[in-house]
Amino acid sequence: MSNRTLSIDDRTYDYLCNVAVNEPELLSRLRDETAQLDYSVMQISPEQGQFMSLLIRLMGAKRAIEIGTFTGYSSICIASAMPQDGELICCDTSPQWTSVAEKYWALAGLEDKITLYTQPAEKTLEMLLGEGAEKTFDFIFVDADKQNYIKYYEMALRLLRKGGMMAVDNTLWSGAVADPDNNEPGTRAIRRFNDMVKNDNRVTKSLVTIGDGLTLILKEFD
Repeated sequence: MSNRTLSIDDRTYDYLCNVAVNEPELLSRLRDETAQLDYSVMQISPEQGQFMSLLIRLMGAKRAIEIGTFTGYSSICIASAMPQDGELICCDTSPQWTSVAEKYWALAGLEDKITLYTQPAEKTLEMLLGEGAEKTFDFIFVDADKQNYIKYYEMALRLLRKGGMMAVDNTLWSGAVADPDNNEPGTRAIRRFNDMVKNDNRVTKSLVTIGDGLTLILKEFD
């Protein structure tokens, strides 16, 4: 028993993965291919992907948005957990990274569920709002440029239905947010975001210590 979150050393982490993570072979291949790319550290961990799939299933989510797709690991976790008529809209600016994602979406048989917009996410979210998609999405995953997290947050809240969930990645930022001497722009942006969410009484939230910190935000208003 413990009255605080455990510190996970390598041995405990290996045990966790061994007993609790059932990573499909296709996702393992994608993870290996991504490891050869620059910025491979941006890919979410297998246990986080599995956790997000569970959230999607528990919610019965059918419409979702991903802000920051990279090579597609998290999008596969989301889309594969949705029903056959589910819809995932992916936002990214890199054709290089998303070309890998598109290859694996095809291998997973998910092309009909996923629509990719290779442009700034703000533009895609504005397009959706302009098309009348306000309050129609069940789940939104945010894992993109940290300086725009607050902007994405406000736009995502408009797109989520009441009772919908937002999951925001990297909110522990490898522990840098707790270091008062670290004032790197990304660190300061995450701190601002965390402080803003903490004081937002419109939502219910919890920062889960999985991966690099995953903040779950439940929309409580119409």
